[in-house]
Amino acid sequence: MKTLPAVALFLVALVLNGCAIVPGQRMDEGALTRDDSYAKLVQITPELVATEATQPAIPPELLSYQPEDYRIGSGDTLYITVWDHPELTSPAGSQQQTVANGRLVRPDGTLFYPYAGTVKAAGLTIEELRQLLTKKLSSFVRDPQVDVSVVGYGSHRITLEGAFQRTDAQVLNAVPLTLSQAIGAAGVNTQEADLSGLKLTRDGRTYTLDLTKLDQAEGSQPIYLKPGDKLFLPYNDNKEVYVVGEVVRPQAITFKTTDLTLTQALGRAGGISQVTASGNAVYVIRGSEKLSQTPAQVFHLNARSPAAYALADNFKVEPGDVVFVGASGITKWNRVLSQLLPLSGFIYQTAGTADRINNN
Repeated sequence: MKTLPAVALFLVALVLNGCAIVPGQRMDEGALTRDDSYAKLVQITPELVATEATQPAIPPELLSYQPEDYRIGSGDTLYITVWDHPELTSPAGSQQQTVANGRLVRPDGTLFYPYAGTVKAAGLTIEELRQLLTKKLSSFVRDPQVDVSVVGYGSHRITLEGAFQRTDAQVLNAVPLTLSQAIGAAGVNTQEADLSGLKLTRDGRTYTLDLTKLDQAEGSQPIYLKPGDKLFLPYNDNKEVYVVGEVVRPQAITFKTTDLTLTQALGRAGGISQVTASGNAVYVIRGSEKLSQTPAQVFHLNARSPAAYALADNFKVEPGDVVFVGASGITKWNRVLSQLLPLSGFIYQTAGTADRINNN
């Protein structure tokens, strides 16, 4: 029995140094304030969420673009009418369909028309081609009355890729096409698409647009598409926020807009554990690609008061963020004891065995 005091002293020593053996993770705020720290502690305040709530403007060059008159291109089919001269207008016969009497603009941008010869049509507007044909035919036809229309569009297209329901190329015609019209025609897979990451590539430059913000932007106006534009809508399978620590259901949360708030992230994880969590230990950890140049950010929310959720409801989380909820002091204490009690039983049994061996 002489070993019992030794066991008790051993347990007391462990308890007094319990902070060294506390299981799980905790946030050391003191370490974040050192000059050599790779992370910076930022308090979530009304001023911070007001800054975060500022909406980025739509690039002005996209809004300022206005479609020009349609210009003929290779692959277009033209129907050329010379009034009172059906032999020129419908050489295949008036009973044939309009397309059968059409003139295809060849890959080199030219077309052939009787008495006018080979004409360079690509790059001209409909009116410019009409005037050119009128001039050429006037040497053979007295006061020719010429009309030109496009009956088959095949030159100007926009391409679509990604999480659209239909990714067929869309043809641009004489009626300007807006971004919203193109997206409406293609359809969006709303369950799998990253609605905040639409990429519009034009003339070698890529713009990232948030579909959920386009209609809400102040002073919004139609964004017209240009021949050669490319639309890419990414999937949201890599757009995740990780909620860990003292929450009901720790998990990775996939989202598709920029509107996921800290409150929503915690809500999807079942909320903060009312038994084990510390209300003063809610953090959002946001990494940095180059820690040596730009430190990571650790945003801290004091959620002891329910009013703190008003701040959390306006704080937007970003892909890759880790939401960490620390344990309360009593939770740490209980976890220390849960490890000490089995250990104390083992020591007690070992001590008892030693006594019996000595007595024998």
